[in-house]
Amino acid sequence: MPLNYAKTAMLLALLTAVFALLGYAAAGRTGMLIAFAAAVAMNIFSFWNSDKMVLKMHGAEEVDAQSAPDYYTMVHDLSARAGLPMPKVYVMHSAQPNAFATGRSPEHSAVCASTGLLEMMSHEEVAGVMAHELAHIKNRDTLTMTVAATIAGAISMLAQYLQFSSLFGGNRGNNGGGIGLIGTLVAVIVAPMAAMLVQMAISRSREYQADRMGALICGNPMWLASALQRIEEVVRGGVVNEQAEAAPGAAHLFIINPLTGRGMDNLFSTHPNTANRIAALQELARELGRSGQPDVRSSGGPWA
Repeated sequence: MPLNYAKTAMLLALLTAVFALLGYAAAGRTGMLIAFAAAVAMNIFSFWNSDKMVLKMHGAEEVDAQSAPDYYTMVHDLSARAGLPMPKVYVMHSAQPNAFATGRSPEHSAVCASTGLLEMMSHEEVAGVMAHELAHIKNRDTLTMTVAATIAGAISMLAQYLQFSSLFGGNRGNNGGGIGLIGTLVAVIVAPMAAMLVQMAISRSREYQADRMGALICGNPMWLASALQRIEEVVRGGVVNEQAEAAPGAAHLFIINPLTGRGMDNLFSTHPNTANRIAALQELARELGRSGQPDVRSSGGPWA
């Protein structure tokens, strides 16, 4: 656990530095100090509320044993297998099959599946996906990933403000006329890239770890391998997740990158190559004596 906390602290420090850089571009040293103070306050607020913000951002609705019995029971059973407290269970209304987990700790966690996932995938594939999300909770990845989404979103908003301001000359007096304008333009380009690179560096290794642990939780690596293959095909086929497109800073939360690459959203991938993830799961399946090929199913789950 100390290593995960160290990674979280490093991530927050780097994102705070990027936010302070944007503040300097906006209003010199005063802007940097204000941005730094805002980032510290945001970090504290995010620790307690980032999960609620992310769920609201994606229009997620909580479900229970009465409103979604099969889905809820599955999460309950998988949580028990993983030795985890029962998380809150949510559904996101999106035709794109995908899922994510959030929360500051296993005792304050939530999982969310899209309606597309529940309608398109088999029971086994959904189990593989939800086991992956529970693995993130068990590894305590969700705090880092959720706070990163919150801060990255703030960076994107400030960068957009600076871009608008520079176009209309609103920053000329802050940092020395033309030099200030150049600094603003550089910050507008570099800051979002830096934030995404920080997320990418930490997210990739976490996905492999969650794939392996999730496969062990659900009991069959090929269930998850099959789901990853099918989700990748649907997402790359152009099925759009509008909520994710509106908040690209949270893309790293999902099991597969939900962005379809419209505009600059997909400049950096926050996820490992899906084929490599499937290959790693196939190798694990061989170690466990399971079939080494994904069992891609055409039937949907019982939630349609």
